[in-house]
Amino acid sequence: MLYAVSASILWGLFPLYFKLLKEIPSFDIVVHRLFWSFVFLAGVLAWRRQWGWLGQAARRPLILFGFLLSALLLSGNWTLYVWAVNDGRIVDTSLGYFMSPLMSVFMGYLILKERMRPLQWLAVTMALGAVLWLTVANGSLPWIALVIAVTFACYGLLRKVAHLGPLEGLSLETLLMLPLVLLMLGIDTWRGSNSFMGAPAGVQVLLALAGPITAVPLLLFAQGARRIPLSMLGLMQYISPTIQLLTGVLLYDEPFAGTRAVGFCVIWLALAVYSAEGLWRFWRTRAESPAAGN
Repeated sequence: MLYAVSASILWGLFPLYFKLLKEIPSFDIVVHRLFWSFVFLAGVLAWRRQWGWLGQAARRPLILFGFLLSALLLSGNWTLYVWAVNDGRIVDTSLGYFMSPLMSVFMGYLILKERMRPLQWLAVTMALGAVLWLTVANGSLPWIALVIAVTFACYGLLRKVAHLGPLEGLSLETLLMLPLVLLMLGIDTWRGSNSFMGAPAGVQVLLALAGPITAVPLLLFAQGARRIPLSMLGLMQYISPTIQLLTGVLLYDEPFAGTRAVGFCVIWLALAVYSAEGLWRFWRTRAESPAAGN
């Protein structure tokens, strides 16, 4: 739980970081996030002399395919998120991450066959109702929130069933994306449009720091995903969008009223129902366990 909470707090602070890079195109930021994440993780693996797993993974195509898929999902999620933050839509991204925990619960039911209890069904149904309300009231589907929620929930699912540890898995994801990343950087350099080369020193430092800033919360998240049920993982995840929402409304004056506020309130109520039910079952199980009696 501590791993998952720590990752969520760090992710909640990401808009402050990406606003400092608003002059850099969103896709370029993601390319540099992948490149510097690989550099950072390769350094960690070299320091720990932890390379044996790589040969074993290379001989298992299904593992490589699974991590390539998770890397593509993560890259797509990053690109949309960075673009939305710098386009003044932090509140929309926060809605996506509010929806992601309930999406994780539903995917746990569909794919991992985790049983959904009545109040969990109620929470998921309320979230669906909120999406329909926002669609009808605003005249358009909240696509940013939906894409963010689905891609991140799918990423969490893939990492939960992964056959590699958090450090190895994230390193493999960045390694699989490295050829494409190097190709993009090479094309940009050839065209004279490399964002890193033409940026001021301060921006270059921020882009290089994208490696550890990206990798550390992902490692924490992966640690949590492997150790707690997917439903509990979803519960921890709504810390991040709360911080993002407050950032967008209080610091960057994004609109938050009327129909949008109603939709958020329904999502929050759904999360409250889900959380209360989960906490009640947790404490009841703990009270009934033999260890509690001792």
